[in-house]
Amino acid sequence: MLLTTPVSELQRIFGVPDKPNLKARWNVAPTQDIPIVREEEDGRRLALARWGLVPHWAADPAIGARMINARAESAAEKPAFREALRRRRCLVPLDGFYEWTAAGPRRQGHVIRRRDRAPFALAGLWEIWRGPKGGPPPERPLESVTIVTTTANATLSALHERMPVVLDPADWERWLDPAAPLPAVQALLRPAPDDWLEVAVVGPRVNSVRNDDPSCLDPPSPQPPDGPSRRKAADDQPTLF
Repeated sequence: MLLTTPVSELQRIFGVPDKPNLKARWNVAPTQDIPIVREEEDGRRLALARWGLVPHWAADPAIGARMINARAESAAEKPAFREALRRRRCLVPLDGFYEWTAAGPRRQGHVIRRRDRAPFALAGLWEIWRGPKGGPPPERPLESVTIVTTTANATLSALHERMPVVLDPADWERWLDPAAPLPAVQALLRPAPDDWLEVAVVGPRVNSVRNDDPSCLDPPSPQPPDGPSRRKAADDQPTLF
């Protein structure tokens, strides 16, 4: 994911009073902290949560690395997500996200953004973990988040069969409302209209989580036909959705 919009603009768009010291990010990876917007007793608030949901009943927070996404079709039944879907929904603000396709010996990265380059919001579920049952509590509670996915629309289906749920701003209030009936909430978990987003090819720097700067959005350079084969690196970005 990428998020470079200034915090003051995020405050205006999402209606939050918080102004944390968020730095611009061009290559956010799972298990890293990402901003979320949620409804609290005193209104909407902006917080940071680890990407990869850790259920409250988990024995080990490492389980979050396997829970970066929640399928819309089954989230209401899955023990890891069902309570969060009913009670702890959030928005995940961003400027765009990445997806990869196979390109011979290399992976080809693509960035997906709104056509007008404005920030938008994904449907997220958050959770708080206070340590294993009967075990010592962590130094501080861990807040984590997962992103809800659905079937890909026509714009993204050539890249992947799934896509994150992109919420219409008109639906943000309903998604965040903890009193909203579950069927009304589930009705929002649908593919984005085909004309909302656009896809652009990017160069290989985005493939590594070590690279987090504007060059992640640079177009690819021409490769000679006998160019080097791609080597799998430990810090390669995974397919995210």
